[in-house]
Amino acid sequence: MESTSPILKVSHLNVTLDGQKILHDISFDLNRDDTVVVVGPNGAGKSVLFRALLGLIPYTGTIAWGKNIKINYIPQRFTIDSDFPLTVREFLNFKTKNHHTILSALRSVGITDEHHINHHLLNQRLGWLSGGQIQRVLIAWAIIDQPDVILFDEPTAGIDVGGEETIYHLIKKLKDEKDLTILIISHDLNVVYKYATTVLCLNKDMVCYGAPADALDPSALKALYGEATFLTHDHQHR
Repeated sequence: MESTSPILKVSHLNVTLDGQKILHDISFDLNRDDTVVVVGPNGAGKSVLFRALLGLIPYTGTIAWGKNIKINYIPQRFTIDSDFPLTVREFLNFKTKNHHTILSALRSVGITDEHHINHHLLNQRLGWLSGGQIQRVLIAWAIIDQPDVILFDEPTAGIDVGGEETIYHLIKKLKDEKDLTILIISHDLNVVYKYATTVLCLNKDMVCYGAPADALDPSALKALYGEATFLTHDHQHR
């Protein structure tokens, strides 16, 4: 049996950037196989939390990842200029030169037509792809080296409404198939109720943490977003 100890323990995390306190006294655990959705208004410190978890910015407090935990990260709004010279194949080659591994990863993210993969998408420049296509390629890139944890910062930013549900469904499918632990930043409370095992509510302080049905009570929603979210909350529980 695998250990049930958390794969991440965050204790009394504080982040101050340019003299401004962004995160204050944040503490939580991440357990293997969790899907944690981080919610909060703009400027609440969600992306800063991810940067701290990845060791990219200074902080005080404790961020303790389990031993040998492999982490990948997909940033928000990964926009690429159409003149960017790399093709999909060249981009994925940074992770592996193994053609079979690349095809397997692309199939896993829903690109299943082998002729299409070999003769069209792999040879396209990244900057020529649609928002949905580039997101699938980024997810393929993230799973190629078999991580334990993937951090998604607003994974449907820049994707049309029809494609949002497809991307979240894909993330859940990959989580189940590949035994991933997932952290997602999202503005959409529907994502929390549908996909999260745990919700982490941030507004510089930690407003709530726990199972969505318990943690997202009226006081937490008001602290995060004000009165306007009560309609959304009520809709979820009709």
